[in-house]
Amino acid sequence: MSAFIYSPEVRDALHQGLPIVALESTIISHGLPRPQNLRVAKEFEAIIRSEGATPATIALIDGSVCVGLSDSQLEHVATSDDVIKASTRDLGFALSQKLSAATTVAATSHIANLAGIQVFATGGLGGVHRGFLDTFDESADLEILSHTSIIVVCAGVKSILDIGATLERLETYGIAVCGYQTNDFPGFYRRKSGFTLDWQLDTAKDIADAFLSARLNSLSHAFIVANPVSAADELDLELHEKTLESGLQRAEKAGVRGKAVTPFLLEHFHTATNQESLRVNIEVVKQNARLAAQISKALFTS
Repeated sequence: MSAFIYSPEVRDALHQGLPIVALESTIISHGLPRPQNLRVAKEFEAIIRSEGATPATIALIDGSVCVGLSDSQLEHVATSDDVIKASTRDLGFALSQKLSAATTVAATSHIANLAGIQVFATGGLGGVHRGFLDTFDESADLEILSHTSIIVVCAGVKSILDIGATLERLETYGIAVCGYQTNDFPGFYRRKSGFTLDWQLDTAKDIADAFLSARLNSLSHAFIVANPVSAADELDLELHEKTLESGLQRAEKAGVRGKAVTPFLLEHFHTATNQESLRVNIEVVKQNARLAAQISKALFTS
């Protein structure tokens, strides 16, 4: 992979051994509407700084891997139509053709790990898709995280996925999962998905200690911290269930299959909830960014 280009802020933090939190760029370029996406991306970074850590938003800019973006680079990712979405399998093509690309959870985790960044904040993980036995559609996030030593703070996986099957795959891959101050696995828009976890950790220090203990024993899998959205911000249960049911029915009627199901259902959620799901999405990342910064700081004091 090409040599990384670090922002001055991230380079200084790495040299000084200061807390850093990686952020993905796909949510900026493909997950949030313009012009709100640029403002919100800056808010994510500001939250991390307010907690005493350095944000490192990751993206490819004109064929270079950038770890930490300048204001102009962040604006480019947020506003340009030529920014593609890149998972790990796409990196070689995008780099060789000198393209600009927003990185997915898989690609961001991979790059952050190579850059020496130990904590990554995102919204939700990819997972096993509904109808997996027919399509074999599973996010690349899971396989990458099975051999990438990094803490990923997320709000579980979206309810449009097969949550039970996703948890089974995480177990099969040996990926550690804990709930932050809960043993309920969150469902992104909702605090509870109906599935429980074996492990609950209640402080940033507890999480840091568990991760470092795994590393000392040469365990190289990711450490997933499932951080539920606050009760005040979660999507109304009745609205959530009604929207999910109608979305699945529409997808079936329209013959939407495979990879097309997820973007179809996400767009349905945004429309059918009158953008309430979008509001929750933003709050989820804000809360995860804050916790990730606290965990990153704890790593340097453990």
